[in-house]
Amino acid sequence: MSRSRTALTTTPRPRALAGFTAAALALSLSACGGAKVGDTAAGAQAGSEGKCGTVNLAVNAWVGYEANAAVVAYIAENKLGCKVVKKNLDEQVSWQGFSTGEVDAVLENWGHDDLAKKYITQQKVAQDAGPTGNVGIIGWYVPPFLAKQHPDITDSKNLNKYADLFKTSESGGKGQLLDGDPGFVTNDAALVKNLNLNYNVVYAGSEAALITSFRQAEQTKKPMIGYFYSPQWFLAEVPLVKVNLPKYTKGCDAAPAKVACDYPEYTLNKIVSTKFAQSGSPAYNLVKNFTWTNDDQNVVARYIAQDKMSDEAAAKKWVDANPEKVSAWLAAG
Repeated sequence: MSRSRTALTTTPRPRALAGFTAAALALSLSACGGAKVGDTAAGAQAGSEGKCGTVNLAVNAWVGYEANAAVVAYIAENKLGCKVVKKNLDEQVSWQGFSTGEVDAVLENWGHDDLAKKYITQQKVAQDAGPTGNVGIIGWYVPPFLAKQHPDITDSKNLNKYADLFKTSESGGKGQLLDGDPGFVTNDAALVKNLNLNYNVVYAGSEAALITSFRQAEQTKKPMIGYFYSPQWFLAEVPLVKVNLPKYTKGCDAAPAKVACDYPEYTLNKIVSTKFAQSGSPAYNLVKNFTWTNDDQNVVARYIAQDKMSDEAAAKKWVDANPEKVSAWLAAG
């Protein structure tokens, strides 16, 4: 599985672009196994195959989310007898599936107040299914060696002093701030402008490319500054050091073009379709009860990303080692 060029929402993270046309949406709704939102043959509804039926899980493009989906899918299939269809979708596209009935659950939501208003409050086709137990943090980070060499670099007020260290062939004569996938929504371009920083945002292209860049920067002692986030298994390998942007206060990111503050902490949660919540499927209780820690997620994500295990094998290894947590998720109610 695999995650804006500008800030398109006030709820960032590895996130999906909002400005799709209807045609682009139709083309982008591709899924695992060839399934598509809009493909009624692939979008079987819960209840169609016995007590559990088919469960359609959106899978967004970062490995932490993939870890969530791997474990939930493994339990649903092996403990509840469900058929799970995983659909590789951008975040905002995933929410559209609630209104068509072809996405049952999003397992790691990073805010998206605009989408919650549309699909939960106004259309009432989706519901909050409670927290995942994960706490999400987004920010700008530097490799450990660089923070040790220049301790004051972790204060954003000093970044212009070091801009020349970060120049690259792609940064247009300014310092490079490396972001991940162009589909991740960030406030970074606005932050650079509004904090009057002599930097340009450049995109690595994917989560994997961003990780590779940070790893190589630490190994070769090459200066680098970039967007990163937690939970993320890579932080156990290279303990990146967070740069202190101006402190987040409630509402400071309300106008995306004017953002000049740090990202907030996110209490990550799950979103399900109203139809799925009312279906009587035991998979709904599993999703609702599913909670784990950042460390739990990072273990499974590391199995997948670093140890190159299949999703199923990674999930089985974790499930076998954590029977009490799994039993709690399977409890009724």
